[in-house]
Amino acid sequence: MAKMFSLIVVFLVLKLSLLFCYLSDPRCFWRKKDRENYLGDKETDCFFSIYTKHGYVKNDYFSENLDKQVTRKTIHLISSVYFAIEEINRNIHILPNISLLVKIECNLIEDNVERVWSLKKKEIIPNYYCKNQRRYLIVLTGPIWITSYTLGPFLYFSRTPELYFGYFHLLLSDQEQFPHLYQMTPKDTSLPLGMVSLAIHFRWNWIGVIITDDDHGIQFLSELRTGMERNTVCLAFVTIITYDKMLYFKMIHRYYHQIIMSSAKVVIVYGDKESPLQLNFMLWKSKNIQRLWVSVSQFDMITMMGDFMLNSIHGTLIFSHQQSEMSGFKQFMQTVHPSNYSNDISLAKLWWTYFKCSLPPPDCKTLKNCPNKTLFQWFFEPPLGMSMSETCYNLYNSVYAVAHSIHEILLQHVDTCSENDGKVLEFNSWKMFSFVKNIQFVNPAGDLVNMNQNRKLDTEYDIYYITDFLKHEGLKMKIGRFSGHFPNGQQLFMSDEMIEWATDIKQTLASICSVPCRPGLRKYFQEGKAVCCFDCYPCPENEISNMTDMNQCVKCPEDEYANTNQTNCFKKVVTFLAYEDPLGMTLAVLAVCFSVLTSVVLCVFLKHRDTPIVKANNETLSYVLLTSLIFCFICSLLYIGYPNMVSCILQQTTFAIVFTVAASSVLAKTITVVLAFKITVPGRRLRWLLLSGAPNYIIPICTMIQMILCGIWLGTSPPFVDADLHMVHGHIIIVCNKGSVIAFYCVLGYMGFLALSSFTVAFLARNLPDTFNEAKLLTFSMLVFCSVWITFLPVYHSTKGKAMVAVEVFCILASSAGMLVCIFLPKCYIILLRPQINSFHDFRKTHVKVININ
Repeated sequence: MAKMFSLIVVFLVLKLSLLFCYLSDPRCFWRKKDRENYLGDKETDCFFSIYTKHGYVKNDYFSENLDKQVTRKTIHLISSVYFAIEEINRNIHILPNISLLVKIECNLIEDNVERVWSLKKKEIIPNYYCKNQRRYLIVLTGPIWITSYTLGPFLYFSRTPELYFGYFHLLLSDQEQFPHLYQMTPKDTSLPLGMVSLAIHFRWNWIGVIITDDDHGIQFLSELRTGMERNTVCLAFVTIITYDKMLYFKMIHRYYHQIIMSSAKVVIVYGDKESPLQLNFMLWKSKNIQRLWVSVSQFDMITMMGDFMLNSIHGTLIFSHQQSEMSGFKQFMQTVHPSNYSNDISLAKLWWTYFKCSLPPPDCKTLKNCPNKTLFQWFFEPPLGMSMSETCYNLYNSVYAVAHSIHEILLQHVDTCSENDGKVLEFNSWKMFSFVKNIQFVNPAGDLVNMNQNRKLDTEYDIYYITDFLKHEGLKMKIGRFSGHFPNGQQLFMSDEMIEWATDIKQTLASICSVPCRPGLRKYFQEGKAVCCFDCYPCPENEISNMTDMNQCVKCPEDEYANTNQTNCFKKVVTFLAYEDPLGMTLAVLAVCFSVLTSVVLCVFLKHRDTPIVKANNETLSYVLLTSLIFCFICSLLYIGYPNMVSCILQQTTFAIVFTVAASSVLAKTITVVLAFKITVPGRRLRWLLLSGAPNYIIPICTMIQMILCGIWLGTSPPFVDADLHMVHGHIIIVCNKGSVIAFYCVLGYMGFLALSSFTVAFLARNLPDTFNEAKLLTFSMLVFCSVWITFLPVYHSTKGKAMVAVEVFCILASSAGMLVCIFLPKCYIILLRPQINSFHDFRKTHVKVININ
């Protein structure tokens, strides 16, 4: 009785629960909450076992039971298979009178690989049956590679080939271990080059890399590093995420500091989403690490919770294998209600659980009233949209590859297999698999699908920009593409219009180690640092850099000079002391005026040659001195104007000889004065020196010595026209090079010796009677002469360009004018303004001895 009573109580409780359910929810089944869907948006492994059935089959293959924990992405995969099969079954040109059907099994490995051994083999291995049951032609596996890697041997034992539609994996490409497996996705051979090309396009040279510690990641890093080295792109850091759980938790802080301490603003992410990478980014998301992420579509941007994994204000750039848009898939999804495909309440229950739509009581068999808005809000959350994902597209092509392979087999058996013999054609799985691996077809989207791995071209990629502006809302936009089989320089195409519309990363985001060196600066590399890290230094003198980030400066040609900013070379200005220059014009006018003045003085002396003041101290020497001074003034004109070979030789020889004549004339006059007062006393035996005119021979002797020096100068290293390109910045100075500097200073020193000798003799005779006595005048003239030429030496060597020539001309004029003024101006004053003094009557009256040597 107690047991009976207990059963009655339980029954009543259940009835009450059912009554409550009837009042609150549809009475077909309780409304399930989504709390059990802890997987969120996580990808799950699925087996799509393909088999055939004669005749056209409509929808009954959708009546299989599905796991209640199937996620959105899995529903997306299932829908793409349904879509492909429905297209094929309706197309009489592919498989006439034959329909493809599929058995779907998901979540074969829920937690880890070890649990696979606890599964029932008859549930997971097709064709492994003792009874005469259904046999499958081929199994489509994915998107998780570890499932195919683990369960692949069981499929091989059951004689069932396998098409893997997930992302390419090196372990699955081993033909010895997996001879029965074919990977739909090609190997990413050109992906590293595509990412390097993208960095070059945006001028990024300081990039971080995050990879997984497996063969895939290491090989990708090796190829990426090679491409970077060829294009001067540097790795700021490399984070290798380990699979070892214990080591991972030890390294997790190091991973974080590695990225947060780096100045790189762009980070490349490559690896399996199911690896610890996902955990890493979920942890980093709370730290709000702002970087521009560059990744591939296999590392999906959506977390298990449905929000964005790599959230950043800069967004994310995704490389996705190029594919066309499936317009029919969008229409298919708009009608993908369970009631259109299945009478099984389990499928309706699954849809109802996810879409949370109410069933109209009392009829529980119709799901027509599930609102499309509710369905699409759940299914098409960003960034999937209404288009197929890359994995779904591979799965879609896999189904078509199977169909075309069966079609080829049918063509081979068209004569042997007919409907009249009553036999049903049995398809050989291995034979069909040999067709699958080499078949080529055009899918309904217009894309050429070549299953022959040896004939596949380099992978083409679409480049998408993804950014999130709300938790579950984002923007995904195609901004470019990369084709590895194009020539270098044409492989990457970026749409600047789309980039500007979607983002401003090209203008604002700069991932560089060092600020670019502007024109005028060159890069200076520091030992031990990457080539992308450098300092900027100004170019050396007369060298330029007219582009950004130049390693070496370029030296300007000899006839050009660098501007102040050292960015351009300009033609140097040809400079010489021209008559048109104010300085040249002034010196020329002074030379002409002084030569005219000297000529006037000479005329005055000739006119008054019979006066005592002219006759005193040898008038012939005065005429010679005045004539030499005239030539001294005139020879300064040889220094003005454009130099040539003749003018250069005449400059130095005329200057040397004429000034030697002038200096020797002064010396002769000085000696004459001394002899006149010291040797003319009666009884002196050397009186004949004065009477014979011996002082006059000083001029030719001294001049001959100077001419010999000049001859040696012209014979060994004569003056020549020289263009000094470096003396003055930005100018080419056309000057007369002295040739032999030693010869020049010997000539100049010889003239200085004559002047010093004259100054010494005149200084000793300064106290002699001063009526018409030239001793003091000659002393002052030689003092001026020596002062001018002593000052000339330091001034000449401290000036540059045409100023050097002007200094030499000024010294010629100054020394000549000094002798003219000091010697002849007092005499002209007496001749012209004090003529009463210039008479023999006054001369005798003063009892001053005047000796007429003539």
